[in-house]
Amino acid sequence: MSEILRIEGLEKHYKSFSLNDVGFSMEAGRIMGFIGRNGAGKTTTLKSVLNLVHPDAGTISFFGLDMAEHEGEIKQRIGYAAGGVSWYQMKPISKIVAVTKTFFPSWDEAAYRRYMDMFALDEDKKPKELSEGMKVKLGLTLALSHHAELLLLDEPTSGLDPVSRDDLLMTFRTLADEGVAILFSTHITSDLDKCADDITYIKQGRIIASEEKNEFVRKCGGGTLEDIMLRIEKGAQI
Repeated sequence: MSEILRIEGLEKHYKSFSLNDVGFSMEAGRIMGFIGRNGAGKTTTLKSVLNLVHPDAGTISFFGLDMAEHEGEIKQRIGYAAGGVSWYQMKPISKIVAVTKTFFPSWDEAAYRRYMDMFALDEDKKPKELSEGMKVKLGLTLALSHHAELLLLDEPTSGLDPVSRDDLLMTFRTLADEGVAILFSTHITSDLDKCADDITYIKQGRIIASEEKNEFVRKCGGGTLEDIMLRIEKGAQI
């Protein structure tokens, strides 16, 4: 498989928190779960990788292209969705989508309609009328509708009911089978038990493991990812 993302020596320093020498890579057609306790650095890493916050050090490449030199081209080929996204609260979804798709020449209207139906979204509604779970679904619909080769998702299943979560995980597996790479952070580790190929674990701003899921579980003494996470955060070594 071809390498689709490589991060080396990533650092971002704040007064009360730092990312330190963060690095990992992933390949096409793989689902990577990005886990760690709240405040460990998951969201900061994803935002740094996307240059939504400016890293203090490190190199980031997508598809063999350096992010610093090819940001515009790269962002045409990736999708990003996160909780807490603010849209124009009083604009209908149809208006938001009409603007969004102008940024993506690869926008697929049929795919957009398919995901709108899958997630039972009404494009006449306004973001202020959506539940948190439906806002997550809208973000995913936008990310999935332009044939992204890599999806970077921050807590994508947060706020979804169990049936919707299972439907989404099945969609992830289908996309991965088609060659799409998916990196997503989550605190719902049972989702990763079901669908992840690889696990990257971050603790206090440092990557302590990044490898194939079954090997990660074996090294950590077995059990569910929730069991393993509890042991690591209590001081167990990998």
